[in-house]
Amino acid sequence: MPLSITVPFGAWPSPITSERVATAQTTLIDVLLHEGVVYWIEGRPLEAGRHVLVRLGDDGAGVDVTPQPFSARTRVHEYGGGAVALAAGAAYFSNFADQRLYRLDGSGVPTPLTLAPASNDAVLRYADGQIDATRHLWIGIREDHRTPGAEAANTLVALGLGPAGGESVLVQGSDFYASPRLSPDGRLLAWLAWDHPDMPWTATRLWVGEFDGAAVTNAVMVAGGPGESVFQPEWSPDGLLHYVSDRSGWWNIYRREASGAAVNLCPRTAEFGRAQWGFGMSTYAFVSADQLVCTYTEDGTGKLALLNLQGGALTPFDLPFTEFSSVRASAGRIAFKAGSPTVAGAVVVLDAASGHAAIVRNTAAMADDPTLREYISTPRLIEFPTSPGETAFALFYPPANADCHGPPGSLPPLLVKCHGGPTSSASRSLDLRTQFWTSRGIAVVDVDYGGSTGYGRAYRDRLHRMWGIVDARDCGAAASYLAANGLVDAARMVITGGSAGGFTALSCLTHADPALRGLFRAGASHYGVSDPEALTRDTHKFESRYMDWLIAPYSDAGRQTYIDRSPVRNAGRIGAPVAFFQGTEDRIVPPSQTEEMVAALRRRGISALYLLFAGEQHGFRQAIHIQWALDAELYFYAALAWR
Repeated sequence: MPLSITVPFGAWPSPITSERVATAQTTLIDVLLHEGVVYWIEGRPLEAGRHVLVRLGDDGAGVDVTPQPFSARTRVHEYGGGAVALAAGAAYFSNFADQRLYRLDGSGVPTPLTLAPASNDAVLRYADGQIDATRHLWIGIREDHRTPGAEAANTLVALGLGPAGGESVLVQGSDFYASPRLSPDGRLLAWLAWDHPDMPWTATRLWVGEFDGAAVTNAVMVAGGPGESVFQPEWSPDGLLHYVSDRSGWWNIYRREASGAAVNLCPRTAEFGRAQWGFGMSTYAFVSADQLVCTYTEDGTGKLALLNLQGGALTPFDLPFTEFSSVRASAGRIAFKAGSPTVAGAVVVLDAASGHAAIVRNTAAMADDPTLREYISTPRLIEFPTSPGETAFALFYPPANADCHGPPGSLPPLLVKCHGGPTSSASRSLDLRTQFWTSRGIAVVDVDYGGSTGYGRAYRDRLHRMWGIVDARDCGAAASYLAANGLVDAARMVITGGSAGGFTALSCLTHADPALRGLFRAGASHYGVSDPEALTRDTHKFESRYMDWLIAPYSDAGRQTYIDRSPVRNAGRIGAPVAFFQGTEDRIVPPSQTEEMVAALRRRGISALYLLFAGEQHGFRQAIHIQWALDAELYFYAALAWR
């Protein structure tokens, strides 16, 4: 092994190149388990981001199920999820290009189940389906865009799988629906509903109705309402309804007894649920009528455990992972997505009886290369002061490179990452995009600012009407904390974020407090919000009223608050260079927002890099674009912030 040499921080040569990052790491979308057979959906940058359903073969290798050019991805709510349902050896999936539902059996040729769109517009979209095998139905969510100029209509529908086909609306009237779940005997249907301006993590309602295959009748609301978020209803094998609720201040698992009473099965200051940005999310699954497997976040770390449904005993598995999702159970097997600071998102299969676990698909094979292990930075969770009496959390990644060390007495530059959502959280899994920075001698801090998930309802609610204030304050506080403790160079700090995180980054750079905006030498916004006013007028249905909760109801009285928080309206405060990265087909944050911000900076002579990527939506999925964005951001900082 060569000796470590002295190289300035930020200029370390690294084998973790942008090309290797872009081509080596697929995106693991979902894990499925049907009759003991493991499936997963992966997004492939080298196939222009195509989502492929893959089955674990008998030889331990993955076998593609969906053929080219089909992509198993739905656009319901734009964020999608729940694109595939499995039953009796067949896969039912939503295809991205036309948003039609298809059936794929042993023939390997997908057969369409829904009508072709009249134009290139995918006006009918489907998600979160379940198969009623007895009645030959697909039951799920439909999003209807057929009325020009009107808001899309979301309903719960049943679609016939037999020769006669047909489609009928089962439940309508609410703005949104999710998680239709049929009881084991097929007599009852449970589902979630919510209305503007709520989001599923602020207030949802859990309903149960009688179902005869043609209609839902006698529906009653059994949980949820104002101030309560209900997540993932599921029926146990013996026909009792379970769900996750945050009525205690934490997302805990509840059972609805035959009497109608709700029982918290494991009261705990831990999060057993998630912010439902996509469909098909699963944090627990039934191993038997007496036991379920669940994941939860406690003290900033994810865990997987067995929960005894009679006594409430929680028995964690001893596993080398810190983040879990897509938890499924079938035929004595448990499958899930997992990761850790040294393991990227992976498909893991666990034997319920023995507890033995094995990785069957690692989405970043490059990370398994033993020659790269000494270039991987392991984060530590930090808690730092923000406003008086409050603290926030972040993952701090120090620079790591086996070949290099910084000059004596010098400190590394800092990249502050603002996660999206903003109701999301910093990932606890290995992300080669973060290691791209740290292996070059650049420290990274991924901030779980107030409003993030994983720390209880009160922590999430810190962002209520405070977006652009609390998140910006906390990101600045994280940077100041690291600089004050001698871990980073206070004169070379930059800030970056995607989507809502882009808004947070821009809010720091345009903040009314000159001390906060003066912390950062440069910034970057990846498809970030720059004009919250425009977001109230020009975005998709799912988030069209989210601003009511994050900022204020948009009205004459509330408009000034939007102006005060708007980066584009306050672009005159920016003194640092900013890079912008945008997709041409982004419906969540349209390119016009970014272009207005770029123009405002250039009029003032502020350096503003703008890269517009053809064919990309909200988040980049094509390898070449991921590579270009990484390289451009690095060179931008090196030229303008770290000289």
